[in-house]
Amino acid sequence: MDARVSELAALLRANGVRVSPAEVADAVEAAALVGVGERESFRAALRATLVKRARDVPAFDALFELYFSGLGRVVEGLDRGLVRELGDAGLLDGEDLELVARTMQELLAGMSPLARAALGGDPALLARVLSAAAQRIDFGGLASAGAAGFQGRRLLTAAGGAALEDDAGALRRALAARGLGERALAAVAGSLEAALRRVEDAARRWAELEGRARTVREASARPLGGGVTREEAARTEAAVRRLAERLKARLVQRERSRRRGALAVRRTLRRNLSLGGVPAQLVFRRRRPERPDVVVLCDVSESVRHVTRLMLLFLYTLQALFTRVRTFVFVSELAEVSDRLRAERDPARAADLAVAARAVSLAANSNYGQALRTFHEDFAGAVTRRTTLIVIGDGRNNYNAPEAWVLDELRRRARRLLWMCPEPRAAWGTGDSEMSLYAARCDRVATVATLEELEGVADELVPRGTA
Repeated sequence: MDARVSELAALLRANGVRVSPAEVADAVEAAALVGVGERESFRAALRATLVKRARDVPAFDALFELYFSGLGRVVEGLDRGLVRELGDAGLLDGEDLELVARTMQELLAGMSPLARAALGGDPALLARVLSAAAQRIDFGGLASAGAAGFQGRRLLTAAGGAALEDDAGALRRALAARGLGERALAAVAGSLEAALRRVEDAARRWAELEGRARTVREASARPLGGGVTREEAARTEAAVRRLAERLKARLVQRERSRRRGALAVRRTLRRNLSLGGVPAQLVFRRRRPERPDVVVLCDVSESVRHVTRLMLLFLYTLQALFTRVRTFVFVSELAEVSDRLRAERDPARAADLAVAARAVSLAANSNYGQALRTFHEDFAGAVTRRTTLIVIGDGRNNYNAPEAWVLDELRRRARRLLWMCPEPRAAWGTGDSEMSLYAARCDRVATVATLEELEGVADELVPRGTA
């Protein structure tokens, strides 16, 4: 059980849940105290020791179900060994069945673990073999039914699939050498093939569940926009607004808790002249809190429409947090929409794509190079040492000139350069993507397709000088 709890903790970490070694030790102790007999008590004990944040509870529940129930169900029904299957099906009886049983008994000890589990009917051993093999394979990229089949074959190979076939062949040859008839040999061969298929199916299902377990946070996280109902979109927009308010409150709290600055000697002496120069009232220097400007270049092309609206909403709600927010949208042309956003009273209307459509053509193909060059030529003065420059987009440039030198120049002028990309890193550099080239020129690049990822990037916008 200690190993199972440790493996669950590793899966939690793979899904972004922070679990320390001390918490794993507490979970092992709690599991030993409550036992595994009462499922809900066992789940509660692990959740209480391994989960600290409410937002991690759904990921834990999904992983617990997959790991302690889903994987166990994969090997259900595999407890019928070769001999039992031949007898139950009426394929062999009498001396032939006894010969197969005796030969199996003699050869079983020398077979591979996978063969002993498959041909001897030991689902617990099969589960241990597949689990051990799964630890040596990365299932994070599992994304489709075809990938599940591929990963299943990888898992079967890692578990000893070749040895299983060799052992099955050795059993057939031994039975033939001992005089088993042709009809009986055909029955044994058919049962062996069926056993191999069952193990292959078990490996495929195991690989699929392992892949889901390693990406459960990604699968369960609600994407920003796109593919949701109107009610779900409204809840997501409300969450974005709450996030902006929390950041604003955090900034105010930090400003109030700042330590006093250095002693202002001259101002202290002037204030205390009426007291004979004896400093009774000290005066300290206070550095003016630095609220950086924010300049945003937001791609509104078709490929990123699923996140653009809520990104614009987020930036709209952050306007009160900073001295100035200037927002530019682009597809191939680039235009500023800051005034249009400020003119709207309703945040939902301010973030509507109609705002962008009145500034640039949404029917064009993305051209990051042209948009960057236009910004450098016409608006480079908007970027100063106080500016946080944010680019929102997937970096897909339709094979146009990337003009990456513009980012080098802007990064030199700006306080920081952030890029928020809705595509996973695995897709960067594929096809017409220039993200790998652009990412090398940014202070930070984050994949942003969920609210949690957006929150991580939003923390970068809190001025460092206010801590």
